[in-house]
Amino acid sequence: MRNIEKPIDKTLEDLGVTQPDEVATLFAEVRNEFDLDADKEYIEVLWKEFRDSWLGRKSGVLAHITNNWLKPASPTLKPAVGAALNELRAHVEAEVERRRVAIEQKEEQWALSGALYDLSLPGVQRPIGSHHLIRQVFQQIEDIFVSIGFSVVEGPEIETPYYNFEALNIPEFHPVRDDMDTFYLDLPKGAPTPLLLRTHTSPMQIRTMEKRQPPVRVIVPGKVYRRDNPDATHSFIFHQVEGLAVDSDITFCDFTGTIEYFVKQFFGPGVKTRFRPSYFPFTEPSVEFDVSCIFCGGSGTSPGSGTCSKCKGAGWIELFGAGMVDPAVYGFVNYDPKRVSGFAFGMGIDRLAMLKYQIDDIQVFFQNDVRFLKQFP
Repeated sequence: MRNIEKPIDKTLEDLGVTQPDEVATLFAEVRNEFDLDADKEYIEVLWKEFRDSWLGRKSGVLAHITNNWLKPASPTLKPAVGAALNELRAHVEAEVERRRVAIEQKEEQWALSGALYDLSLPGVQRPIGSHHLIRQVFQQIEDIFVSIGFSVVEGPEIETPYYNFEALNIPEFHPVRDDMDTFYLDLPKGAPTPLLLRTHTSPMQIRTMEKRQPPVRVIVPGKVYRRDNPDATHSFIFHQVEGLAVDSDITFCDFTGTIEYFVKQFFGPGVKTRFRPSYFPFTEPSVEFDVSCIFCGGSGTSPGSGTCSKCKGAGWIELFGAGMVDPAVYGFVNYDPKRVSGFAFGMGIDRLAMLKYQIDDIQVFFQNDVRFLKQFP
């Protein structure tokens, strides 16, 4: 029963009905409301409520019509009301009975079809999703560094040249920008500054130091972009975690101890580490960090007595670059380089995942092949 409660609670006089044709219109509206209700699907319990709402002796719609429309009707309207009510009652009773029969037939069909199924069997088990392998490696790295006092910060993937290059001691015409040049956004004329897709997550080191005073210990996970041709080990989009620690008494020994702790936690206590001198504009001194080959155990030979294909016989695998923060960088964030020192590092998540899980093609991380993803639940 939809919207007819108010009309049936009033007399015909209250409704302003004075002519037989108006009675017919009023009953047509009631019948239309009934047909709309009857078109719904009902189970047995709801069908009984539907039946009682129309045929109930005290509160049904037809009882209200009898009490409020028929009995108080004037002598001129009562024949028309009586005839319309009888016609409506016959229609309602026939439709209610038809619905009852249809429900019983459907229940019989359900009872018969139930014999074809074993309802005690378990239902369909829907597959449960899991984190992508890159996300899993991110989480492993974050857990290791958080356990030794680092916090995790994230930042925008669209950066300005100032934060991406200049504040990191890479001025506009520095040669290293040729290797790190990236994708610039096509902005409308008059834009205040160029924008680009960041080439590393290091810009957040600058943004963090601008907002915080030492001590600072953060790692910055995220997605980065470079103009690399895709192959088995390169992609124009990949993932990095960069770290920064700045305080008044941080030394190179603190740096080496932190990195060695991370590597042994991530790859296992059996790996060895070493540093090689290198160059990065934002660190001084700078180093490349190597780890003993996890495939040949650092021997340089494969189990078949041949040369290890992963380390090319060297027994070492280059892992990432790092170093002590160049004092020139502190000038961009108003730190006093005579009072503070620190170290920074940047590692490729995709490369770490490939080494740890022996994956030989970086492209599989971006192909959404479920057969590959299912191997790392």
